[in-house]
Amino acid sequence: MYVWPCAVVLAQYVWFHRRLVCGKRILEIGAGVSLPGIVAAKCGAEIILSDNAEFPQCLDNCRRSCQMNNLSGVHVMGLTWGQMSPNLLTLPPVDIILASDVFFEPEDFEDVISTVKYLMEENPHAQFWTTYQVRSADWSIEGLLCKWEMKSIFVPLEFFDANNEHLAGSSLPGRHTIEMIVITTNKAT
Repeated sequence: MYVWPCAVVLAQYVWFHRRLVCGKRILEIGAGVSLPGIVAAKCGAEIILSDNAEFPQCLDNCRRSCQMNNLSGVHVMGLTWGQMSPNLLTLPPVDIILASDVFFEPEDFEDVISTVKYLMEENPHAQFWTTYQVRSADWSIEGLLCKWEMKSIFVPLEFFDANNEHLAGSSLPGRHTIEMIVITTNKAT
């Protein structure tokens, strides 16, 4: 399985904050192979892995990652951004939401943000930790964050030693600028 550089950076951030995640309830959205969630589980967090409910192979990848890492008790569920589903409505409050590279297609940005905002209504002190690859200077979530009454804090990769040009052994052509932000609601103190 190939692990995208964004997932590696987010996993590094989770590991850097392993004492903070221990004992927390964490949801990873768009989990794919689930590297950040797996690291959080290994650090003692209660983990829920989710990916698009319309693609069962994505959920199978999450389960396979748990098996390969000898993790039991990790809940895997279908959760489609922007859709109110029974899975979304019955989720217990989470402390941290993880997502790597979910800001891939601009048409999905608001679905991601609205889903995260809904989850944060259950716990206004929750944080959304996300990494993404900069693909276009014209793509931004700042307007959506304002609309949904959320704010972001840029996290310099040097802060947790993730500023590595050969991240995850990527042999993809071109420069891969990875960014990390922590998003909270305006209600969080």
